[in-house]
Amino acid sequence: MSWPALLAQTARLMVGLPCYATYRRHMAERHPEVEPMDEAAFFRERQQARYGGGQGRCC
Repeated sequence: MSWPALLAQTARLMVGLPCYATYRRHMAERHPEVEPMDEAAFFRERQQARYGGGQGRCC
């Protein structure tokens, strides 16, 4: 991955925008036996992981 692409990916992750293509590549390389989530399910799961959990924060 080039430096500009890596920098862009890092910036997206910092603001909470996970990369579906990176997820698919990871699943294909590391977990070929597991069916990957579709893009909508991936986005929902990442949102739940970031904002869900049921417990609010004080700050």
